[in-house]
Amino acid sequence: MRCPYCGSLDTQVKDSRPAEDSTAIRRRRVCPDCGGRFTTFERVQLRELTVMKRSGKREPFNRDKLARSVMVALRKRAVDAERVERMISGVVRQLEQTGEADVTSEQIGELVMEGLRQLDSVAFVRFASVYRNFREASDFEAFVGELAGYKPELAGTAEDADDAPDSAGQAKSDDFKR
Repeated sequence: MRCPYCGSLDTQVKDSRPAEDSTAIRRRRVCPDCGGRFTTFERVQLRELTVMKRSGKREPFNRDKLARSVMVALRKRAVDAERVERMISGVVRQLEQTGEADVTSEQIGELVMEGLRQLDSVAFVRFASVYRNFREASDFEAFVGELAGYKPELAGTAEDADDAPDSAGQAKSDDFKR
């Protein structure tokens, strides 16, 4: 492993231990040339994945890029880092288990949305807004309405009077309390 500080190819492993529910090995390394210390992770890779973009472009799957996009959606949300890493590992494992070397960006997006739905609802909506390319506030309204089982086209009818907000802006129905 090349030292990230001085570029030396002669680094030594000082400590190895399982990480992330034993799906990876965490290795602490030291460079004998410059004394720099750094950590590497070793994961099982079932196959090389290629992502087919909507534009038709193909590029190698990049786990770090996936992790960055998930972290952007989770910014300023109180979600345990271990749960996030398990979700990302689960998405990668599902992609590898499809048996296909080529995966579409849509497949990845849907798997990430499902993982975020279970992890954090705000991050789920944030990710969906970019993934589904929301352009107007009505796009958010329709999407959040789908999540809550709310039908915008029925708003204001007598059937939905129990779900309408009271004068303080609170929903009267227990359907919206979480």
